[in-house]
Amino acid sequence: MTEEAEREPARVVVADDQTVVREGIVMLLGLLPGIEVVGAAGDGHEALKLVAELAPDVVLMELRMPRCDGVEATRRIRAEHPGTQVVVLTTYMDDESLFPALGAGARGYLTKDAGGEEIVRAVRSVLTGDAGLSPSIQRRLLERLSEPEPQQGAPAEVPDGLTARETEVLVLIADGLSNQEIAHKLHVSTATVKTHINNLFAKTGLKDRAQAVRYAYAKGLVRPPAG
Repeated sequence: MTEEAEREPARVVVADDQTVVREGIVMLLGLLPGIEVVGAAGDGHEALKLVAELAPDVVLMELRMPRCDGVEATRRIRAEHPGTQVVVLTTYMDDESLFPALGAGARGYLTKDAGGEEIVRAVRSVLTGDAGLSPSIQRRLLERLSEPEPQQGAPAEVPDGLTARETEVLVLIADGLSNQEIAHKLHVSTATVKTHINNLFAKTGLKDRAQAVRYAYAKGLVRPPAG
């Protein structure tokens, strides 16, 4: 980007389903140098419509919104309007939010405790081809890269239609971890863990954790300890 282009304000659309929060972000951005807010959306559908109409440089995207959530909106924006970058601006930084958003094409990820300078820096970073990630998100990505690879020898296809995350939770149950320990290991809330357990129990017909352990061994998801 040339010096002249760098002086031009970045044209930004704000997408957030909470009116007070959305208006507050718009007000904050209006005070920041190098940012021009050209539109505000209350959900993913509105964000897509504004991107099509206004061709902004960047969308600041909340993830959890009705009708069309931020991940799906990001995926469609990047596919249909590649000239518009997406920076997530959300309350959530758990793996269930972070990695799907990045996988959908978001180039930046900030939590809502970010200051004005950090938002401007993230917007400018994605416009120059860099990633606009908060320090806490960068640390989480490094942690994820340093985590050991999944156990070898697991079946290529998970049984009974379980998702990859449900299978991961099942393996951790078989390893003897509590819900709280699973939540800590996967960097998600205990409520999210309970949801995964309920889903995997429903799909497999399991009634309790003891049955889950036997099921995991029977399906080859875990191996008995050598001895």
